[in-house]
Amino acid sequence: MPAPRGGRIEVIGEPGEPRERFREILTPAALEFLIALDTAFAARWADLLAARRERRLLLAAGAAVLDFRPETAAIRADESWQVAGAAPGLADRRVEITGPPERTTTVDALNSGARVWVADFADATAPTWFNVISGQLNLLDALDGRLDFTTAAGRRYRVGPDPATIVVRPRGWHLREHHLLIDGRPMSASLVDFGLYFIHCARRQLDRGSGPYFYLPKLESHHEARLWNDVFVFAQQRLGLARGTIRATVLIETIPAAFEMEEILYELREHCAGLTAGRWDHVFSLLKTVGAWGEGFVLPDRDQVTMTAPFLRAHTALLVRTCHRRGAYAIGGTAAFVPGRDPEVDARALERVRRDLRREADDGFDGSSVSHPGLVAVCTEAFDARLGAVPHQRDRSRPDDAPVTAADLLDVASAGGTVTEVGLRGSIAMALRYLDAWLRGTGAVAIGGVMTDAATAEVSRCQVWQWIHHGTRLADGRPVTRELAERLLAEELTVLRAERGGAPNRLDEAREVFVETALGETLPEFLTTVAYTDYLTKRPRALARI
Repeated sequence: MPAPRGGRIEVIGEPGEPRERFREILTPAALEFLIALDTAFAARWADLLAARRERRLLLAAGAAVLDFRPETAAIRADESWQVAGAAPGLADRRVEITGPPERTTTVDALNSGARVWVADFADATAPTWFNVISGQLNLLDALDGRLDFTTAAGRRYRVGPDPATIVVRPRGWHLREHHLLIDGRPMSASLVDFGLYFIHCARRQLDRGSGPYFYLPKLESHHEARLWNDVFVFAQQRLGLARGTIRATVLIETIPAAFEMEEILYELREHCAGLTAGRWDHVFSLLKTVGAWGEGFVLPDRDQVTMTAPFLRAHTALLVRTCHRRGAYAIGGTAAFVPGRDPEVDARALERVRRDLRREADDGFDGSSVSHPGLVAVCTEAFDARLGAVPHQRDRSRPDDAPVTAADLLDVASAGGTVTEVGLRGSIAMALRYLDAWLRGTGAVAIGGVMTDAATAEVSRCQVWQWIHHGTRLADGRPVTRELAERLLAEELTVLRAERGGAPNRLDEAREVFVETALGETLPEFLTTVAYTDYLTKRPRALARI
């Protein structure tokens, strides 16, 4: 194939690759676009990651504070600016469904009855090269009407006449793509996911009356939002699209971002549609950012941390108020229950989901998200009861509510609860089960009746680290120690090996990742970066050097 202009690019594949159709995604034009994105933004990306690391070290050491930035007070005080808001296909977002862009999942999500499908290349996708490129192919096939196939079991899949609007969630700024090297450097995984979708699907979406829409995960500052906005401007100019064609929704799922909601909206205002209140990612970010500060920041068992905890209520109240003040949509966190085969268990779980969704609707959210098609009707019902035929409640404001303070957002002690051996064991088991699946290429896994992604595993291993770090006492008075965690880890591994029998597994490697990311002296920032570097890119081979 002809070489694209610019830097030297290497496409690194996995054993048995390339798949023949991968060339439909890795075209010369697409590779040239990736080189252009890297040339324009790689240096700023690296600088922002360095700033992240520096700030995290300062926060962990108590040398910096989390608060609303005084230098951006003028942005928050200025009543004149608004975000771009809705675009075709995004006017009504009362129910969204989130999942990996796998072939069957793509069809199920598009046909689910949800208004929006979040095609998640981030937490719901294990970033094997096959998953990254086949996910892009599935999106392309969906837009071209080529998702019509029958499985070996005889089940036919095809996209129906009224599919959900596609919104792509690229991987976060912290991740690199080691299968695409430019001048020997791995590219930003965010730019890879964005660039491949945009170059192939932006015009296709516009031709269908929709547009290129994105969900932006893991942002930690308005400077990172500014980088995304500049990427959008660059990409639109390069393809000859009008400035403002792109729409982005930002997941507020890190504790630093919670203090910069308005600034993030401001930086993205010409492309922004709304904000989403992350759940487990927000708790994970809180744990890794302030988890070492003291006993007042220790959380109880994961199952005891609900969205009614005052510090999480403060987070959602601030998000709804901020969004509606600026004309943005406020979307609730994802309901992760997976319906099973026990009607009584399902009924109890669905009632809890229904209560959570009604609370979000009553709190002013314009919609919420689910992880399973079986929850779409429940979410629709909850928001229909509040919205009726109106597509949103952005005009709803609560000016008399008390302002949300930094102390409110950081009031971890308000969660209450206890730490138990059952909770400690459960966190260890959850992380092991997820890591085993992730290392085998599956990023969204039903565990214990809950659709689990990377965020849940991150919370689990961070809690274990925090309890050991502080010597937190269990409800029965025993302190949590590394020795206790290692004993429970060995017991859970025995249980899992017995469950697996002779089936393929990567439990030994899952154990290694867990030990490194949960039982050490320091807390690594992400378990997925450790697992990706050590296990998903161990034996690559060069496919093309351009």
